[in-house]
Amino acid sequence: MKILVACDSFKGSLSAREACSIVASVINTARPEWALKSQPLADGGEGTAEALLLAGNGCWAEVPGVMGPLQSMTLNASYAWLPESGTAIVEMARASGLVLLPGDHRNPLQTTTFGTGQLLSAAIERGAREVLLTLGGSATVDAGTGAARALGWRFLDAWGSEVPLGGGGMIDIRRVERPARSLPAIAVLCDVTNPLCGPQGAAHVFAPQKGATPRQVAILATGLENLARIIETQLGIKVDDLVGGGAAGGFGAGAVAFLGGCLCSGVSTVMEKVHFAEQVRWADWVITGEGCLDSTSLQGKVVSGVLETARRCQVPVAVLAGQVRLGQDELSHAGIQFAISAMPGNMELAEGLCQARALLGKAVLRLTEKIAPMG
Repeated sequence: MKILVACDSFKGSLSAREACSIVASVINTARPEWALKSQPLADGGEGTAEALLLAGNGCWAEVPGVMGPLQSMTLNASYAWLPESGTAIVEMARASGLVLLPGDHRNPLQTTTFGTGQLLSAAIERGAREVLLTLGGSATVDAGTGAARALGWRFLDAWGSEVPLGGGGMIDIRRVERPARSLPAIAVLCDVTNPLCGPQGAAHVFAPQKGATPRQVAILATGLENLARIIETQLGIKVDDLVGGGAAGGFGAGAVAFLGGCLCSGVSTVMEKVHFAEQVRWADWVITGEGCLDSTSLQGKVVSGVLETARRCQVPVAVLAGQVRLGQDELSHAGIQFAISAMPGNMELAEGLCQARALLGKAVLRLTEKIAPMG
């Protein structure tokens, strides 16, 4: 039996690499006669750079003195560097991520993507021929204006002064000025389809998750609408309803307008880079996994990408998850042969996160018992 292990991260507990390692180790002990391959995956959010770095024999390039999500923060951040192709993978969560802030400091009126722009600038100065920008896990709703400013763009108010960094400044922007420098091609990896503006836009859907109060959400929504008008009238680019433009607090739209970026599916890009289809064709089974298997798992996430590829290659798929929130009919319709929940139904989430390694290991054993008779 040939098994391909291709997990996403189990958010809050295990990275994709750790999850794959646990699954492969348990299977190797329980079924040593089975052949195994392991391929950590990601969908454009946190962990994407690591997954591509592992597949591409790359290294981390550290950039000291980068601005964190708040202007008062300074940190050492890094981007992934693939020397053979001259590709830089900039994961915005490493400089502008929500995990970098304690709960009482989360305020998207003030948080900025400036540090992500510094990482992009460092990669460009290194001579990157291709740049991948991943947009998951952000603490920001500034539509990428901070990152753009780090690359030379200027955002001016009615009096010709620079507006403050952070999402709160967007409402006062009246003019934008281009930088002199040119940028290489930037592929922008995202895992959501939300637009920049409107009820499903960046402010209303994502700002509350980043600490915004209802009043702050209204300010941010107005600011994003103002910025969208400025971009359309002054740059000739319509971004208010761009699919994926609302990703990472509107950074999707900002990357298109200010960085010349091209929005693309994160999971599709990762799978292309690691030659995932070729690996699936080798396998008799694909085992994937993530923290919570629910309806969003089937919409542009790792599980949906695995299922689509496996369906084309006619290889069955099993899913391991911390929690399974899909019914049997939904699982069957999606093409999931088996779905195993690692957490018992009566266990609190906090306890499940603490015991993630042990719980996942036990779930793997239960799955091998289901797969074995079919080998």
